[in-house]
Amino acid sequence: MILEFEIQTIGIGLLGGIIPALIWLWFWLKEDSENPEPKGLLLLTFLGGMLSVLAVIPLQRLTENMFPNQTTQLIGWAALEEIMKYLFVAVIALRTRHCDEPIDFAIYLITGALGFAALENTLFLLSPLSVQDSVVSLMTGNLRFIGSMLLHVVASGTIGMVVGFAYYKNKATRKRVLIGGLLLATLLHSIFNYFIIDNTNNMFPVFSGLWIVTIVFMLLFESLRKLSGRYYRPKFNH
Repeated sequence: MILEFEIQTIGIGLLGGIIPALIWLWFWLKEDSENPEPKGLLLLTFLGGMLSVLAVIPLQRLTENMFPNQTTQLIGWAALEEIMKYLFVAVIALRTRHCDEPIDFAIYLITGALGFAALENTLFLLSPLSVQDSVVSLMTGNLRFIGSMLLHVVASGTIGMVVGFAYYKNKATRKRVLIGGLLLATLLHSIFNYFIIDNTNNMFPVFSGLWIVTIVFMLLFESLRKLSGRYYRPKFNH
């Protein structure tokens, strides 16, 4: 009976984490419908994003004592998440022949970010589910659907976007842009986490700010999509 309950809890947690992520992924992939990416590679990238959670958790625990205060801890943890998500996606997708236009970098990094958010949200859901607190689970799932997944999309997507805009630049420029993208993603991630902790009783301003950033992100994403369509040419050597 206990085993059956645990399996059911894990199953519900996985569905609550993965289904919202797949909805967001469907939305973003529609933006690349003219030159869609291989479904198999997208699946591997999504799974790679999930695996990156398992790599980040022990690193965050190891570094707990390295940060003297909460602010630096939040920055350090955000940096670990953004770097690890990028590394997993880079190994799986970014150096393949399928990543051959500017928008692809954003698409693959968004896919990996949603995989990360899916497993992260599952882990958050499992705690209240394990004590059969359905109200807390529902609220947690909704809040993280609105906030956490958007945050991961915008943060990792920003890395992909700045690299995409520098796609036709020289190698040195692309490296500098990548570092800048990682720093910007860490900054966005850290700011959101800080205000989440600092405004636990009033989340509306935090999510409002995140939605404003998301709208700006979507406008830039559309510009990157147009750039890809205008200058698209297969490029199999990265």
